[in-house]
Amino acid sequence: MRFQLLGTLEIQDGPRRIAPSAPKQRSVLALLLSSANEVTPTEVLMEELWEGRPPTSAQTTLQTYVYQLRKLLSRGTGPEDSPRLVTKHGGYLLTISRDALDAIEFEGFVDVARESLHAGDVERASKAVRGALDLWHGPALADVVTGPRLDIYRTRLEELRVHAIKLKIETQMKMGQHHELIGELKELTTVYALDEWFHLQLMEALSRAGRRHEALEVYHRLRYLLREELGLEPGFEMQELQQAVLATSHPRGARPRHVARAATRP
Repeated sequence: MRFQLLGTLEIQDGPRRIAPSAPKQRSVLALLLSSANEVTPTEVLMEELWEGRPPTSAQTTLQTYVYQLRKLLSRGTGPEDSPRLVTKHGGYLLTISRDALDAIEFEGFVDVARESLHAGDVERASKAVRGALDLWHGPALADVVTGPRLDIYRTRLEELRVHAIKLKIETQMKMGQHHELIGELKELTTVYALDEWFHLQLMEALSRAGRRHEALEVYHRLRYLLREELGLEPGFEMQELQQAVLATSHPRGARPRHVARAATRP
C-alpha cells in the first residue's frame, strides 16, 4: 500500500485506489500518517476532531474510526509489507515503510537536491527536485477537514513545496536555462506576489535574456506593491540588481550571488 497526502488523500493498493469516505475518519488517517511510525496520543486525535469540544461519546466514536481504518488497511494485497495500526498506551501507532508515504519521499528528494546543489552536482540536484515536485497533485490534504495539528502540518508541507520550487529555479539558472524560466517565473511572481526572491530571479532571467526594460518593470511593480501593502522598499539585492541593469553592467550569463540563497531550509 502507498499513501498520498500531497493533494487529495488516497491509498493505492496495486491498481486499486481506496480511501475512507467519512470526513472525520479521513482526518484520523491523515493525522496518523503525519506522525507515521510514532505514537499519536488519543488526546491529540480528539483535539483534532472536536477542537476542545468533544461529545460524551468521543472515546467510543474514535475507537470506531480506528476499527474501521484497521479493516480498510487489512484489505491490502501485500500482507508482508502491509501497514499496521496498533493500539499503544494512551494512543495509536501507524507503522508504514518510509517509501509508502509521498510526503516522506518528497522530503527525502528535497534533502538530496539541497545537498547535491551545495556539493556542486547540479544535474543530480535537478533530477532530485523534479522528482520531489512530481509527487504533488494538488494542495496538501486538499480534501481533508483539518484541525489545529493538521493545519500546522499542511502549512509545513506547502512551505517546503515553495522551497523545492526555489531549488528547481536555482538549478535551472545555474544550468543557463534563464530563457525557459521566464514564463514560469512570471506566473510565480503573481502567485507569490510578496516573495522578493521570485521577483529577483525574474529580473535576473530577463536581464540575461537582454530584456532590460521588462526587468526594470518587474522592479517597479514589486516596489509599488511593497509600498502599498507593507510600507516597505525592496531589499538590498533587488536595489543592487536594478542599479546593475540601469548601468547595463550586469554580466549576462554569470551566476548571481542571490541565487544560492534559495538553498536554505525553510
